[in-house]
Amino acid sequence: MTGGGRGGSAGIGALCVLAASVLWGTTGTAATFAPEVGPLAIGAVAMGLGGLLQALFAAPRIARHRTGLRERRGTVLLGAVSVAVYPLAFYSSMHLAGVAVGTVVSIGTAPLASALIERVVDGRRLTRRWAAAASLGLLGTVLLCVAEAAHAADGGGGAGRSASATATLLGVGLGLVAAATYASYSWAAHRLITRGIPSRAAMGAVFGLGGLLLLPVLLVTGAPLVGSWSNAAVGTYMALVPMFTGYVLFGWGLAHVPASTATTLSLLEPAVAALLAVLVVGERLPATGWSGVALVIVCLAVLTVPTSGGLRRGRRLAARHAGDAARGGSARRTAGADGGR
Repeated sequence: MTGGGRGGSAGIGALCVLAASVLWGTTGTAATFAPEVGPLAIGAVAMGLGGLLQALFAAPRIARHRTGLRERRGTVLLGAVSVAVYPLAFYSSMHLAGVAVGTVVSIGTAPLASALIERVVDGRRLTRRWAAAASLGLLGTVLLCVAEAAHAADGGGGAGRSASATATLLGVGLGLVAAATYASYSWAAHRLITRGIPSRAAMGAVFGLGGLLLLPVLLVTGAPLVGSWSNAAVGTYMALVPMFTGYVLFGWGLAHVPASTATTLSLLEPAVAALLAVLVVGERLPATGWSGVALVIVCLAVLTVPTSGGLRRGRRLAARHAGDAARGGSARRTAGADGGR
């Protein structure tokens, strides 16, 4: 594949991850429409049923590549356990620290965890462009987090204020657990894909097994999901749209970009979550938080907009490829003419 082809493929992969991130950004707001449902039940129904749907969707390909998946069962198991832990930590983090803070910490620190995994396990060198983008994105998420935490602390006084600060700190801790597991299953899926397993089979195996691990949690905590039509609707939406559809898109993206790039692109999720928290839930976002959203957007622009140097290299490679093809065609025509004579 030519450099231009690789660039186009990476661009498509980036768009898939960004589309998935927009869908994921709706989950925290959607969960607020089922206040009787606890965060463990929300996480279990979203990732559990969504993962099982992925496995059903990919069943023929999983069967076709079962030998390769069995040979890499350690990677599959790591991804599945991470899939099972992630939603429990993520939704608990949002429940304790608020939609914006929980999303920001969970997703905002995932690129750093992903980069550490790739550096230690794969020995992959990260580009200066990624480092610049990730720094901007991390600063943006920190500003969002600080703004929301300060707003939560100002919401009350005395014991209420102390409880709010304690809940926020615990939520931040669970957000870091979510970030580590998000990075782990992203790396595991990308590794399977780069080892010859198609993205649908890789994602179906990892998420299907993770969904099975979440079923006991759903059975224990999920009774409120069938307590009303609105609760059931929220659970159905979470499983079908952000989890099933979102992770199908994410799998396609991982087939074309490294896990560290994918997790950095998914920094769009906290920005979407913060905007929806303001517009739909009614949370307030101070000026510092809006600055954080702006930095996240700049981060995405740095990571996705082609540089002039990259475009020039792509054009040179495409022109060289076209010249080689033309010379090859001319040589074949000459050989054909000589053979005719």
